[in-house]
Amino acid sequence: MTFLKRRPRLLILLTLAVAVVVTATVVLVIRANRMQTVSPREQRDRAAPAARTPQGQVDCRRAKCIALTFDGNPGEPTDRLMDLLKKYKAPSTFFLEGRRIHQFPDVVRRIAEDGHEIGDHTWTHPVLTDASDARVREELRRTARAISRLTGRTPTLMRPPQGRTDDRVSRLCEELGMAQVLWTVTAKDYATDDTALITDRVLKGADRDGIILLHPLHKGTLPAMPSILKALDEQGYTFVTVSQLLAPSRAEPGKIYK
Repeated sequence: MTFLKRRPRLLILLTLAVAVVVTATVVLVIRANRMQTVSPREQRDRAAPAARTPQGQVDCRRAKCIALTFDGNPGEPTDRLMDLLKKYKAPSTFFLEGRRIHQFPDVVRRIAEDGHEIGDHTWTHPVLTDASDARVREELRRTARAISRLTGRTPTLMRPPQGRTDDRVSRLCEELGMAQVLWTVTAKDYATDDTALITDRVLKGADRDGIILLHPLHKGTLPAMPSILKALDEQGYTFVTVSQLLAPSRAEPGKIYK
């Protein structure tokens, strides 16, 4: 009888013990998967005190810099976007999907010739944290080769689709000689065609050393660009590529910048 009376209490204690272990495990997993990012300022501070930015480039240690970045395939609106960027002297970074690069070779070449930076956005835009090591390598290598064939330059920056990354993806990027670039502001233009809303989101989130994420192929984005560029220019921002934002330091393979 005594054992029977104690049994419910034992079950309760065992249940609590299991709950504690599970909770502790979940916390440890979350902490293990919490990715450490590096800000542009932190990366610049890693350069030697006497280091100089490359000749002809703005020094973002002194200037109020911001980096516009554009994701997706280099479709038809990209030419019109580059006309606007040229008007506002706004060198930017384009993270290209590889699968359609061959359809727009002249556009890809123009991106490079106009002084913009080209990064790797994988071949088919998969969630890399769900992909095998072999597929992550192939997605990035295949796109890098396509960009290199058209521009003569192999990308050293990549952006993980949906911003989904983890320690394993970072390790593979380091192996491939690529740094990862996330963002500080997203207009979420993939979810709305409202040009005014896209503009408002960018301008409200913009700040010094910011990295802005946009998608040129979405309907509301290109119409928003004149207002975005004009407003940021009037606010005293200097437009730079991601690599220029990090100068005089350089992006380190495997690191995640935000």
